[in-house]
Amino acid sequence: MKTSGNTVLITGGATGIGFALAAALSNQGNEVIICGRREEKLSEAKEKLPGISIRTCDISQQAEIESLFDWVTSNFPGINVLVNNAGMQRAIDFRKGVEDLIKNEDEINVNLKAQIYLAAYFVPVFSRRQTESAIINVSSGLAFVPLAKFPIYCATKAAIHSFTISLRHQLRVTPIRVFEVIPPTVYDTELKGKPLQKSDWTVSSYEVADAVMKGLKNNDYEISLGAAKNWINGSKNELEIAFNNMNR
Repeated sequence: MKTSGNTVLITGGATGIGFALAAALSNQGNEVIICGRREEKLSEAKEKLPGISIRTCDISQQAEIESLFDWVTSNFPGINVLVNNAGMQRAIDFRKGVEDLIKNEDEINVNLKAQIYLAAYFVPVFSRRQTESAIINVSSGLAFVPLAKFPIYCATKAAIHSFTISLRHQLRVTPIRVFEVIPPTVYDTELKGKPLQKSDWTVSSYEVADAVMKGLKNNDYEISLGAAKNWINGSKNELEIAFNNMNR
């Protein structure tokens, strides 16, 4: 996959992995569009990367997904890369019944439904391209070894992993390449509401972006790093040990 000369849409591109990818792709000579819910964060990203384009969008809402697609395809007809990066992670305690679930119901829409629908919108557009295009889905190492405190997040990321495999198979005879990014915990992201401390279990968003750029160049369709790489390749017994260690 070429890593320059593309027109790229990144959901959740104002902070964390999304912003690091925006910076890396922009520096490589790509036209980059980012979207997100928070206008102030998008403006801050624009100040740091003046060459990017921004769009406020709440992808938990179907109408806003449609509006985003119409706006992007009208204003950037050369669009050929979609990065499904936006995500949210919430602690949900099922011992409370539906209380936490109701408060955090957007999690399924943002983490799973929106990625599926955006892919469905852009696949026909990308299929008409004479040159290569790509869909890049960001899942998580927690798709393989769940953290029980975040059951919906882990379940949606497991679903994204499965969806990406099926999508890649369906599109194998098209010019569309389908990549999955599988990071471990990223310490400088706002996924949990505030950045975490760096540790042996974590990586930075810029480490993820570097891995993605290398993976795209080498056509590595599953791009994993850090602890996530070990979890993906681990045996059932090793994964059980990792699960128990994480969920003490």
